Amino acid sequence: MLACMSAPAHSQQNYYVDVTNRTGYTIMYIYVSPGDAKSWEEDVLGRDILRTGQTQRINLYGYRSPIFDIRLVDEDGDTYTFWNVDVSRHDLVVTLADLD
Repeated sequence: MLACMSAPAHSQQNYYVDVTNRTGYTIMYIYVSPGDAKSWEEDVLGRDILRTGQTQRINLYGYRSPIFDIRLVDEDGDTYTFWNVDVSRHDLVVTLADLD
């Protein structure tokens, strides 16, 4: 009898992160990429914007790790970048102190 053995597959998980804008400026773009990625994925806001004082939930489907890099771009083109965020443990509150 021949038994089929296979290596255990890394299960893909679904995550989310709540991003709160406390910068005083409107956030126009949010880019989220896996922590080990070499480039940014597409803007997750699409046609939406994130006004100051608002919170946006970002759903992240089908990833192997909860570690993400997150970059926000405001209405003036200023960026706020967060590296290696564990979205399973932390949400994100963005302030002017986080300006790149």
